[in-house]
Amino acid sequence: MTEAKTLKLGLIGDNIAKSRAPVLHRLAGEQNGIAVTYDRLVPREMGLDFDGVFAHAAEHCRGINVTYPYKERAFDKVTVEDPLVQAVGAVNTVLFEPGGPRGANTDYSGFMEGYRKVRGDAAPGAVLMIGTGGVGRAVAFGLVGLGASEIRLVDRDTAKAEVLAGALRAAAPMLSVSVHTDAAEAAAGVQGVINCTPVGMVGYEGTPLPKEAMRGAEWAFDAVYTPVDTQFLTDAEAQGLDIISGWELFFFQGVHAWDLFSGTPLDHAALEAGLKAANSDS
Repeated sequence: MTEAKTLKLGLIGDNIAKSRAPVLHRLAGEQNGIAVTYDRLVPREMGLDFDGVFAHAAEHCRGINVTYPYKERAFDKVTVEDPLVQAVGAVNTVLFEPGGPRGANTDYSGFMEGYRKVRGDAAPGAVLMIGTGGVGRAVAFGLVGLGASEIRLVDRDTAKAEVLAGALRAAAPMLSVSVHTDAAEAAAGVQGVINCTPVGMVGYEGTPLPKEAMRGAEWAFDAVYTPVDTQFLTDAEAQGLDIISGWELFFFQGVHAWDLFSGTPLDHAALEAGLKAANSDS
């Protein structure tokens, strides 16, 4: 548990101008009497590559979050103790320790908590997941933890999807895992549909799955949270699906990251209210 009254953190990623992570961590600090600075670290804006920005953060920050498209690159630069996160192969949280940087993945735990908040103990069933990058890998292993019966993977990079499929089969031999090239065709008969691509976020408008392909499913999750009401989720809601927004993942991954950064407790309801109030004022 930290005794510090100040805490310097940051976020490495592209297209993160509207990220709410700085607000979340500043509000978390206020609950605990800790003054938090949380900088947006965008490589192209800093005139550095990812390695240069990571080195800068290591020198100046207690820890960082990592977002698209750098989670897998960050994994290669840290020590990961959790075998599950080693299988995920991506980290979104890094602590800079005297013995070297240590990595964690709170996307994995955050997704599971967000799912349970909306659907309780309901099993995920068969799930179509579009996008197998850093957050996709974390969510896929979250589906394993939640007891999914089948995972169908779609990615423009088929080789990347095949790598994730192999990792999932190794971790959960009884799980049915398949790789597809057409998301609409792969959606037939599934209970859950997931977007883990950047499609739908600010600057990447659109949806990776036609609305008609969602018919018959029970629930949908979109990892995008800026905006919260993506076309993907709007279409899913119109088809009567339970909606798990990227906000849930964002909130819980942030809560879990804060625990790693500081070890101090949080009032979840007060934090969520503060975030929503800050969002309405911005």
